[in-house]
Amino acid sequence: MSKSGPINRVRNAPKDRITSGKMPRRQKSSRFFSKHKVPLEKTAAFHDVPPQLRPDLFLQKIRQCAIICDFGDPSAELAEKEIKRYTLQELLEYVSMNRGVLTSEIFYMEITKLFAVNLFRTIPPQVNPTGDAYDPEEDEPVLELAWPHLQVVYEFFLRFLESPDFNIHYAKRYIDQKFVLQLLELFDAEDPRERDFLKTTLHRIYGKFLNLRAFIRRSINNIFFQFIYETERHNGIAELLEILGSIINGFALPLKEEHKQFLRRVLIPLHKVKSLALYHPQLAYCVVQFLEKSQALIPEVTQGLLRYWPKVNSPKEVMFLNELEEIVEVADSNEFRNIMGPLFTKLGQCVSNTHFQVAERALFFWNNEYVMSMMAENIEEIMPIIFPTLYRTSKTHWNKTILSLVYNALRQCMEMNPNLFEHCVCQYKQHKQLKVSGTGAITIATETEITIESNDMFSDFSFPTSQGFEGELEEEDDEDMSDELVDVDQREEQYDVLHPDM
Repeated sequence: MSKSGPINRVRNAPKDRITSGKMPRRQKSSRFFSKHKVPLEKTAAFHDVPPQLRPDLFLQKIRQCAIICDFGDPSAELAEKEIKRYTLQELLEYVSMNRGVLTSEIFYMEITKLFAVNLFRTIPPQVNPTGDAYDPEEDEPVLELAWPHLQVVYEFFLRFLESPDFNIHYAKRYIDQKFVLQLLELFDAEDPRERDFLKTTLHRIYGKFLNLRAFIRRSINNIFFQFIYETERHNGIAELLEILGSIINGFALPLKEEHKQFLRRVLIPLHKVKSLALYHPQLAYCVVQFLEKSQALIPEVTQGLLRYWPKVNSPKEVMFLNELEEIVEVADSNEFRNIMGPLFTKLGQCVSNTHFQVAERALFFWNNEYVMSMMAENIEEIMPIIFPTLYRTSKTHWNKTILSLVYNALRQCMEMNPNLFEHCVCQYKQHKQLKVSGTGAITIATETEITIESNDMFSDFSFPTSQGFEGELEEEDDEDMSDELVDVDQREEQYDVLHPDM
């Protein structure tokens, strides 16, 4: 057969080959490099040396633990890793069980150095340029390889801060603004165990170092601003909000204007980020803490939630409804009257939602005794708002559970004011007949008119405002924070243009 035949031509034709190489693994969190290795040797135990020699032994062990082991190779430096782990445990027990240990300034310098050398490192980027992007809602976090050592370092440093012998005068020279910034950078670590220790560590520093409080708050605000308006990616937002929750709880009354600006500029805009589910419980707690201190903020916060209300994200809408119910529970009668129009207009929209979880969560408001008591006091204004939606949904919704909840809501409305209920039924049927016959409008208030009227209740508010921070979040500080709010309005407008369907 000729070599140029059709079969040979097919065999010799060039073939397109698809490379099937395995995608590279995401980079490990640990990035420790040490060019100069110092061999670790086991030192004597504290109880084996005379008391007068223990301070020198304490210092020797601290310096020994500042040597970094290679955790990139599990089989490397096994003896050194065990010696360091054991020595760190010795330091932890020595500080915890003894008094009069932290007597010299050199201990503060060396302990701070030990913490910095072991923990301060570059956090890998969240997006791997050679692999898939990390999704915190779907992917498992990359755990820290060196955690057996890092955990004990965190515990030792916390015992150091909490020690009765702790001398703030010595510590101020080494735990400074640079130290705080490096600590805050670690909050973006993927390992949740490390973020939990960081949360406790920063909280202890905030409580002891009054001179750093203003700087810590400004630095946290900068992280939030970058997260809201630029990256929308950060692993430690929940932990930072948890710290702020305890700070807000300590605000003095009446609230300063800069406290309110923090609510407007940081907490409310945090609701519009796509990854809200990762930190919403902590965010809602912070918001409710503000409202418990000043109920006058309830209309403004409610307006903020309605402004950022999700349009095509049902799970996020359920979260908003959860928070809205918490807000209603802290409102007194006067503030409830200020928000009941927009509140029940939004509830009506949610009740008629075809997504049954949204409709179900909205109807659960009728199971809240406090909400029902407030509704009973204002039933004349509320029933015309909510009745048309409830009645229509009872006839049209596809889900049996929703129908049962709607019937329960209608029954409660009827029990609150039977005459008004019958009046609303007659008006609804009359309105429906007029729409079918094509005759002119009737004189009752339609849902559209009610919606417009309820929105006009917030016409006096402007959210968010263009004013900047004039001070700090604590009474003892009075620094100017206006510089951190420059161009926030422009950035927010740009965000709304780029993200129309939140």
